[in-house]
Amino acid sequence: MNGFHYSFTKSITLLAIFILFTPIALTVSIFSLFLATAKTQPQPQVLAAETKAGANIFAALPGELATIDAQVGSSDARAEILRKYLTRYDSPLMPYADYIVAMADKYEMDFRLTTAIAQQESNLCKVIPEGTSNCWGWGIHSQGTLGFESYEEGIKIVTEGLKREYINKGLLIPENIMQKYTPLSDGSWAYGVRLFMEEMR
Repeated sequence: MNGFHYSFTKSITLLAIFILFTPIALTVSIFSLFLATAKTQPQPQVLAAETKAGANIFAALPGELATIDAQVGSSDARAEILRKYLTRYDSPLMPYADYIVAMADKYEMDFRLTTAIAQQESNLCKVIPEGTSNCWGWGIHSQGTLGFESYEEGIKIVTEGLKREYINKGLLIPENIMQKYTPLSDGSWAYGVRLFMEEMR
């Protein structure tokens, strides 16, 4: 009788433990599975403009490609971002940070684009044809080199040209801009421009 009582008590105890802990174990397992699935979902990468004042282009990248749209926000923060970036690279464009943002607003473009192109083309104006103030490789080809009277003139002409000849014609991502801007590039030009834009965040 004692053996039966012991066996019955043991069975009841095991059943109680099973009933108590099985829901907890299932809940923990489902929660862990949910977290693991959420971490593996591809997250869209935003490459474009910090949303500050004026209209900025931005590229929202679901996967690898992106389109450029206008965004609005405050200009002071953007000029400060540029100032810090240009100072870090000891660029002669640093005094023109406010002007770069003003031109980007005027032509409804991402404030980072002209600076990223200058970084890709001339290490932010440190390697340019002498006396040209041309940091962007703008109008430099086998027939000759376009020169500007000043960095300020260059910023204005290049920003307006990018808007008119590229963005207004549907060339809205660095890869598309590259096809016209520097068609012989193996893709490194667009990669560099994207990378430098990301640094200015």
